[in-house]
Amino acid sequence: MNKKLVAALSGGAALVLALTGCGGGDEDKKVDDWAKSVCDEVQPQLKKIQGANTAIQGAADEQDSKKLQQTDSKAFQEISESYGALAKAVNKAGPPPVDNGDKTQQQAVKELNATSGAYTKLKTSVDKLDTSDKSKFAQGLKGVADELDKLSKSGDQALRKLQEGKVGSAMAKQSGCQKPKTTGGATAQS
Repeated sequence: MNKKLVAALSGGAALVLALTGCGGGDEDKKVDDWAKSVCDEVQPQLKKIQGANTAIQGAADEQDSKKLQQTDSKAFQEISESYGALAKAVNKAGPPPVDNGDKTQQQAVKELNATSGAYTKLKTSVDKLDTSDKSKFAQGLKGVADELDKLSKSGDQALRKLQEGKVGSAMAKQSGCQKPKTTGGATAQS
């Protein structure tokens, strides 16, 4: 019943991992300092999101609708809070010291806040599901999974823009912007 939700969530994890650039090269100190200020805030949020994803995946075979609802609701709340914290981190860091840095920062903050809001809506949707009727609950969960799937496919252009060029190279060098090591079988692939 929760397997579609898990599949959609795997795609959604790609959105957050867009912040975990790979590469490197440019030695611009100002850009490195900016990236460090953002990435120091990113790692704890990536770990929270990863933990929430793992909780949902772990509940994929849960037969008790109420327990499944509680797990998903809590996970969506944690993911929402993490995206909100990421938005605050990017906002607090100020514009990256590159061409169009103001615009890049504003777009990334707007997108992170929108993603946070979308997960809050998913939490609300899950909370409203009727757990007393397994059939209705499964149907409602399918609707939530469909919304999650749309969210995971929605534009992460601002985040990609944030990690282009010098900024992306600088972020890739920061340990805080690197994907947290997983301890279980939970992987995030797009």
